[in-house]
Amino acid sequence: MNLRRLYALFVARNMEFFRDRAALGWNLLMPLLLVLGLSLALGQQDKALYQVGVLHNADSRATTHSGFLALQHIRFIPQSDQAAAIARVARHRLDLLVDPQQQRYWINANSSKGYLLEKILQGVDVAGPAWSRQAVEGTPIRYVDWVIPGILGMNMMFSALYGVGYVIVRYRKNGVLKRLSATPLKVSEFLLAQLGSRLWIILGMGTAVYIGLNLLLDFRMYGNYFVLLLVFFIGVISMIALGLIVASRLATEEVAEGLLNFLSWPMLFLSGVWFSLDGAHPAVKAMANLFPLTHLTTAARKVMLDGAGLVDVLPQLLILSGMASIFFVVGIALFRWEA
Repeated sequence: MNLRRLYALFVARNMEFFRDRAALGWNLLMPLLLVLGLSLALGQQDKALYQVGVLHNADSRATTHSGFLALQHIRFIPQSDQAAAIARVARHRLDLLVDPQQQRYWINANSSKGYLLEKILQGVDVAGPAWSRQAVEGTPIRYVDWVIPGILGMNMMFSALYGVGYVIVRYRKNGVLKRLSATPLKVSEFLLAQLGSRLWIILGMGTAVYIGLNLLLDFRMYGNYFVLLLVFFIGVISMIALGLIVASRLATEEVAEGLLNFLSWPMLFLSGVWFSLDGAHPAVKAMANLFPLTHLTTAARKVMLDGAGLVDVLPQLLILSGMASIFFVVGIALFRWEA
């Protein structure tokens, strides 16, 4: 591999991007306007259902204390990690947390929904064993706090897929790749240069968007910035590599755009960007796990809202790394200079 050729292509692609003022402005303004609009429209909107976490019991309705746990219009969410679940109560992501085995419940004293659920719990199970009360305090997580990791991931996804897939197809249609094929340039060098250029641009734009949104909205960040950067770093590589597969052989921008839309829009709606998948059908969850954006959004949300460390997001990082490796190898194998 020739590093001089790689660097020359890297610089050329960067110059091409920054000369396109419209693309640069869109990458910066679109997520800012989207989040500001959502915060105004949905920032004060309550959730339709109560959210109750249930410890040590996957089937919350199959217990001897079935009075409260059998109520309708309450979403019972199994919780396996007690400390993480208590943190969700503290941040108003759960309205109440119950442990049917130990007859305990945790409530945030500042939560109006928690107050009502406590009264319901005490009234429904009045004939059963007494529940012991555990008080929790914390700042509520707003919808804008919850949605920002997904918005950042969405913006990176579009920039990765279209900034690589669409551009390389345009090179092929315009004859740029045909001319490059007559040089000593290798396919791996060309694709690595595209990946490297798009990677640092996406991370740079993402950092600028993050800082701008934080100045405007002061959203929550409980985790470590290095871990968050690592999540975005590996996640972006996986989505750029996916874009390389799309661009490997297509000859026209119209076909490329159709295929990119076919990939990006299902990924956008099934990856937990706009709404939680906690109560989704298992088949929907299984399909969502096929997309790199799902694992990027999940890991980023864990870091930002739950204060997760590197070990906590390691499963998502390993999946994203595996996807990136597979996509890149497939992209190199399929790539052709001419259609």
